[in-house]
Amino acid sequence: MRKLLMTAALGLCVSSPAYAIDFINNLQVPNGTDLSGLPDGVNGNRLGGFGSDLIYDAASGTYYGMTDRGPGGGLLDYAPRIQQFKVTTDALTGAVSNFSLVSTIVFHQADGVTPFNGKNPGLLSGNVSNLGASLDSEGLVRLGNGNFLVSDEYGPSVYEFDAGGKFLRSFAVPGNLVPKDGVTVDYVNNRDIIDTGRQDNRGYEGLTLSPDGTKAYAILQDPLTEEGAQNDGRRSRNVRIVEYDVASGESTAQYVYQLESRDDINTRVPGNTFSATNQGRSIGASSIVMLPDGTMLVLERDNRGLGVDPTTMLPIGSKRLFQIDLTGASDFASTSLAGTNDLPAGFMPVSKSLFLDLQAAIEAAGLIVPEKIEGLAFGPWLADGGLSLLVITDNDFSVTQNGSGEQFDVCTSPNGLTREENTLDTPCSAGLLSIPTNIYAFKLSAAEAKALGFSAAVPEPATWAMMIGGFAIAGASLRRRKLAVKFA
Repeated sequence: MRKLLMTAALGLCVSSPAYAIDFINNLQVPNGTDLSGLPDGVNGNRLGGFGSDLIYDAASGTYYGMTDRGPGGGLLDYAPRIQQFKVTTDALTGAVSNFSLVSTIVFHQADGVTPFNGKNPGLLSGNVSNLGASLDSEGLVRLGNGNFLVSDEYGPSVYEFDAGGKFLRSFAVPGNLVPKDGVTVDYVNNRDIIDTGRQDNRGYEGLTLSPDGTKAYAILQDPLTEEGAQNDGRRSRNVRIVEYDVASGESTAQYVYQLESRDDINTRVPGNTFSATNQGRSIGASSIVMLPDGTMLVLERDNRGLGVDPTTMLPIGSKRLFQIDLTGASDFASTSLAGTNDLPAGFMPVSKSLFLDLQAAIEAAGLIVPEKIEGLAFGPWLADGGLSLLVITDNDFSVTQNGSGEQFDVCTSPNGLTREENTLDTPCSAGLLSIPTNIYAFKLSAAEAKALGFSAAVPEPATWAMMIGGFAIAGASLRRRKLAVKFA
């Protein structure tokens, strides 16, 4: 066990106050077979890719991990789904072990029979302007009634599903987020065609709920297409967080979260720096999680690390958790940032400070850092009053594909430097393994958990309001960590 309090001694670049968080261990989940009942195969019942988001249900002691649009990059059939699972958490150390799958929940349309599909709208519906049943699920929360809210990258959309995965309703999408070619909606094409709205494959990446369950917050992965210098989104740091009223499904505000500057990240990767156009494309937000005290955690990462694409094995610049606060932040719902990297005078982004350097913690444990660290959830309490925190990866099913849609299993050496692409379900060569789903266990000290507002139990955000009377955090006694304000 390595204390992150010792980062300076380890020579790691950490610019925030030392928080009482320990890295505990890494549990690797191999690709297998899920409980969907779908036909055998990578686009059927293969267990994998379920780390796009993660939530914990304290009542059942289970976790819910979610897939995105599946293997194939939106070109092949796949039914997006939730994998409910258990792990054993050692009450003394916080170490996790013994992964077991409990259920598989496939997202179905309103008829309760027809699954949603990861194919892009142009292929699935035959019309780039018709979102239809295309779903690229990325953010997940569970409401107090057991229903799920899911954020989607294609729209970008927020949908409500019942506990069995049946579609119930859509939330309203703010007009400035809808991708358009002029006045024509286009959910498929990239910046060469689209000139406003969310960037292609950069829609809602994370989703969370306010402590009382009345507000939902969806975060885009990257800036809007028209925002930033030269109007291509890729040079900007300014990512929108959209606030929704859960009851009505209407958006009520938009806030700006500023990605870490590539100039700062480049100091950590000399000789392998990120270009100006990487700022708002190769660096982005992957998850957002509400804390009981009303602040949030945002998982920010680059596109480097061990993954199915060999080009990602460049020196890693960023896999970090930031704590943010909306207090004092401006509402940008009616404000365009087209053509500029800067914010208008008097407008304030959300405040943020470094909470946990995931890359540093994983490397300090002697492990290889994966490309797609995408989900996190606070888990059970530990015997000494500490709190479990799990972080999960999206392993892309350890599958890649060529331009014609032919898929291959990816096998790598433990250090990721040797790799091969095999016909699906062909065993890996000696010394090589398919890329697993990685679950990393961290432990917050009792004092750290209390400082964030946790007390007595770890309910989901939608139930915090019902349990607030039992919290020892009400009123003026609620301590919110002071955050450093950083903005351009």
